Amino acid sequence: MARRGTKRKRVHKPSDSSKESPLTTDMDIMLKGKQIMKRVTDNLVHTIIMHRDIISKIDQINNVSRKKATIGIFGKSGEGKSSLLSAILGKQDLLPSGCFGACTAIVTQVEANLTDSNYIAEIEFFSKEECEKELKDIFRVLSDESEDRNEDLIEIAAQKITALYGADADKKTLEELKKDDKFTEIETSLSINKKTISNNDVSEFINDVAPYILHSEASSGGWYWPLVKSVTYKVPDCHELLEHFVFVDIPGSGDCNKLRDDKWKSKLTECSSVWIVSDINRVSTDSGPWGILKHCIEELGPGGECKSMNFICTKTDNINLPAYIRSARITLDQTSGDKKKVCILHRNEHAKTRVKEKFENLEFKKRFSTDDNFLNIFTVSSNAFFDHNLNLEPCETEIPKLQDDLRTFNRNINRELTRDYVNEAKGLLSLIQSVQLDTSTKTVETKVKVYIELEMNLIKALNELDRGFDTIYSNLEQCLSKGVDQSVQLCVSSTQATISPNIDKRGFHKILQALCKNDGCYWSKNWDVILDLNKQLAKHLQECIDEYFNLIFPMTGTTGQSVQEQIDKFSIIQSDSAYSESPILHHIQNYIKTEETDLKANLKREVVDNKKSIYSSIQMTIKKEMSSCYEQAAAMTGIGSMKKRQELLIATVDTIKHDMFNQAKTEVLKKFNILKLYIKDYLNSELKKSMKLSLSQASNITSMDVSEEIEQMERLAEQLSN
Repeated sequence: MARRGTKRKRVHKPSDSSKESPLTTDMDIMLKGKQIMKRVTDNLVHTIIMHRDIISKIDQINNVSRKKATIGIFGKSGEGKSSLLSAILGKQDLLPSGCFGACTAIVTQVEANLTDSNYIAEIEFFSKEECEKELKDIFRVLSDESEDRNEDLIEIAAQKITALYGADADKKTLEELKKDDKFTEIETSLSINKKTISNNDVSEFINDVAPYILHSEASSGGWYWPLVKSVTYKVPDCHELLEHFVFVDIPGSGDCNKLRDDKWKSKLTECSSVWIVSDINRVSTDSGPWGILKHCIEELGPGGECKSMNFICTKTDNINLPAYIRSARITLDQTSGDKKKVCILHRNEHAKTRVKEKFENLEFKKRFSTDDNFLNIFTVSSNAFFDHNLNLEPCETEIPKLQDDLRTFNRNINRELTRDYVNEAKGLLSLIQSVQLDTSTKTVETKVKVYIELEMNLIKALNELDRGFDTIYSNLEQCLSKGVDQSVQLCVSSTQATISPNIDKRGFHKILQALCKNDGCYWSKNWDVILDLNKQLAKHLQECIDEYFNLIFPMTGTTGQSVQEQIDKFSIIQSDSAYSESPILHHIQNYIKTEETDLKANLKREVVDNKKSIYSSIQMTIKKEMSSCYEQAAAMTGIGSMKKRQELLIATVDTIKHDMFNQAKTEVLKKFNILKLYIKDYLNSELKKSMKLSLSQASNITSMDVSEEIEQMERLAEQLSN
């Protein structure tokens, strides 16, 4: 217990602190805040007032890290993705053409190197066991001589094996290949799970990385991409553009490797923004980007966290002037100036209008919880951004607009991080100051009474939170029940439409066999044929919950019904406290408020991650229930095997439909309930720790007066708000 007459130690600080000039950047404010807290920490080391707990908390806020936001990029090879990112980063030819999924489904990432001036590539390989399985799968495909063999898979397998071992490798057996010196050489060089390439010379860096990401038809052998799982580029000198972001290529080459498939699908759910890249000359006719987006909608929309979308029309400088003048019926006279520029800008505006209209008419648009700012359209020329002789000013290439958007996003995140730091620091200083005021038996008694009051408030707040979650649970259950009824009624016809489509049947038996081998899903090499039976079976159940799901898990804004809003309403601080006149209560409340704010911010990430798990559980349950049927159907061969597969799939769906869809419903509700319990337990346990710390008593040796530090933090907070 503290005693009367306790010596109060002042934290040493520069004089005339009240006359300090306003700081100009968020970084300056963050630095100033950390300097204040360092002085406090240095003095706490020499005292014995709760110093371990408080120093630990100061260390936590000083070392806080934030997961980078993910920008996913869609687009076929040759659409200009590599050139686009090179231009945005201001480094021409940094990313070689084709490094974005030209022939593979490697997950490729680009982020900032925040530590030094080197260009870095972190290359992740398959494990030895995975590589062995990959080779066996390649040779199994190559040796398939049945009528059911899939030509797309054979072409990909041949590309892989010749890329690694040379032009004649696809003519050898696996046993013959193992006797080749090149086999041992590759096995030794790829024995490590990860390889890091680092160089401050960009040309040398590109050459060093090329064998792991590119494919050459002219020069076979020595290209390692078939054994690469992912590549992460780290680029120097782009702090203001990419500090808080990572670009991720969304591959669409049709490589059915399960490991890569799982890797990039998990990346899809992390995308907070999506960039769709398409050559402007094909923007009106090419359905590819929209088709890929449609297929991935569950991972991006209700089952993901996508908040915005950029449609980027590339290669705007590439225009056939006479042909465009005729097709667009443009009348140009001598006063028109640079006729090519006039036509380029005219086509750009026309393309933006067409894309906007197409997006508004998309059936799957409603699967996103969107606002008016969800879709932005850009018409860019990466070549003209670097070459000023190509008719366009830099601003007309729209690369600077994309750069400004990234800078703005990064500034906003820095502002948010700085605000969080200052608020948490103020809370800790209030906790220290509450100890400083703890100088008599009376104030100790007040603290105990405040603690009891906070405990009662915590019980009330948790009960209120529970009621809010019960309402959500009940409404979600009603939507799911409706979805189960519709699914049971329509699942057989959905199955028939998927596995017996009204198309040319001559090649469909190969597609159906590939679908069964791949657990109910088939993507052609160019994504022009996409069949997913699990998705079709989940469709009606998902459609019945989509509208309500977007209300309880919106990506932006408020709905009045969301899980996060229930959390945000939670508080154990009440304005009608019986001890509102107590100076100690003022500081304890400030500390508890900052703790509550921090806990709620931490829960936002948990809510988003659990949302994805809840939504995806519908399709995952269906896939699991159908797995044995897929395995049995895939094993069927011979004359009439396609019809047998179709009959088996339809009969299985009809037999298990009630159990399967009710199980999917149960799994959704179970996962929601787990989320509810986690949120309640987390708030309960963490706030009890904070309350216990606030009840701690001052040492009988030294306490610390940090009133001036609190004033300094208040001034920093005011500068942020201004």
